Amino acid sequence: MKISIHKAQVQFYVWVGTGFLLIWLLNVLVNYPEQFVIRSLNYLWNIIYLTALNFIFYEYTLRQASLKNIFRFLFLLFVHLMLFSFGLYLWRGIGILLHIYTPLMVFETIEKGVEFHFPLSVASLFFFGIIRHIYRYIQLKNDSQQLRIEKQQAELNYLKSQTNPHFLFNTLNNIYSLARDKSDLAPESILRLSKMLRYMLYEAGSSFIAIEKELKIISDYISLEKLRYDDSLHINFNYDVEDMKQSLPPLLLIPLVENAFKHGVSETRHQPYVDIHLSVKKRQLKLLVKNSTDVFQEERNIKENIGLSNLRRQLELLYTDYGLSVQQDSSGFTATLQINLASHV
Repeated sequence: MKISIHKAQVQFYVWVGTGFLLIWLLNVLVNYPEQFVIRSLNYLWNIIYLTALNFIFYEYTLRQASLKNIFRFLFLLFVHLMLFSFGLYLWRGIGILLHIYTPLMVFETIEKGVEFHFPLSVASLFFFGIIRHIYRYIQLKNDSQQLRIEKQQAELNYLKSQTNPHFLFNTLNNIYSLARDKSDLAPESILRLSKMLRYMLYEAGSSFIAIEKELKIISDYISLEKLRYDDSLHINFNYDVEDMKQSLPPLLLIPLVENAFKHGVSETRHQPYVDIHLSVKKRQLKLLVKNSTDVFQEERNIKENIGLSNLRRQLELLYTDYGLSVQQDSSGFTATLQINLASHV
């Protein structure tokens, strides 16, 4: 009979056996205080045997329960029945021979001795079984939760890996348009892009960054976008943050700012504008982005691009209390993001 023994399993049964012993010791202390030491040693001797027997029963015998091994399983059940009954009585006899177990009763027959000790075996079988079931349930629940967390983290990393190339692609298009027109601003735009790349390589890889760093990348991006437009573009970027050191997932806010330029200002022929306002007070973040557009169809639903859809999914994975809405009217787009930063999962 091959039994695989793992350290964690042994420790679990030792702890359960210890708990089972303490229950019986409490019973002895209440009912037989004058014989506490003797009876405690007797119970310790018996429970050592029952702990090992329950380990074999639950970790090997029950695993044989299948139609394929039905005869083997029934045989093993019979063997365990003998071990839980006659075996415990025999173990008592071994303890007596070794002067470890002190006999407090004399039984007329072996059957009467087995009948007296058998309830202890049954109690141990139920006790170990119940504790084992609860332990396995908690373990499976924790494992399931861990798998869910790992799956969400993998999905979040995938979304970030999509967001960064998407962001860089749009930025490179801006630089390309300047280079194609042989603009003197092209070198400056490349320099600003290098700063943004440095940020993405050394800062955006972490789970959280300070809000002041996120504001810096937004400012750099706005400065880079300004190079493409003349003075007709009106940009208003302001913020009211009570604590610049508050943490925030990197590049979480940039998709809304990026959309304002790519899908708003670039499509506006007359009086283009972008208004961006960020406030963070008492862990409540609110970002309001408004931008102009010449395209408006009242009956057409707003179609979310990669940036917005990724942002929405990241919010679902990162926070339990948030809101993201994008509205369009005759004057332009309005994107509103609200996050309770304390609701991070």
